Amino acid sequence: MSSASIKHISILIVDDHDLVRMGLRHMLTDVENFLVIGEACSGEEALDKAAELIPDVVLMDVRMPGIGGIEATQRMERRSPDSRVVALTACADDPFPDLLLEAGARGFLTKDSGMEELVTAIREVHAGNHYVCRKIAQELALKPLRKRNGANHSPFDELSEREMQVALMIVGCQSAQDIADQLNVSPKTVNTYRYRMFEKLGVDSDVGLTLLALRHKLFVPDGDG
Repeated sequence: MSSASIKHISILIVDDHDLVRMGLRHMLTDVENFLVIGEACSGEEALDKAAELIPDVVLMDVRMPGIGGIEATQRMERRSPDSRVVALTACADDPFPDLLLEAGARGFLTKDSGMEELVTAIREVHAGNHYVCRKIAQELALKPLRKRNGANHSPFDELSEREMQVALMIVGCQSAQDIADQLNVSPKTVNTYRYRMFEKLGVDSDVGLTLLALRHKLFVPDGDG
């Protein structure tokens, strides 16, 4: 069969760092039957681009300003179900893989994964399968055991998916009104989530929440991820 008769796998790259997007585009352009059809620098832009371009696979950064990777993946699952998400994270012990997979991601890789594994993940997800890199799979497997033993237990594990989303937006210095606008809820609802989180986490301010998020690697300062 000639290469011209083989269907291309169209890809949308989503990352808030220009160099990361440029690097991924450069690498994937050289892969046979891969076609990078667009880029986005935020979850909001990713939703618009996915609706417009209908990519087969979306490479979704986990940590981004705005609604972030979790919310973007969840909304994309509803709005663009034909586009399958592969989430990308900077570190193997990222606390979000279970939330991303629950939100609808079909794959999860660390950004230090090799090119061969990235290609495999894209092909597997495009074929309708799930793909989780070894490092992430190991973390997912060990998480229940660590929680039972109290080792490396994160208090953020007690938050609901929406509470976690609001927490990430708060530590990203977004106001209650900005969060409300992006999540399509009222500022009063955002504040209800805030104080519910404070009670569960044992903090009493946004500063305390941010320090706790840094300690448990939920928040990576600009330039680190």
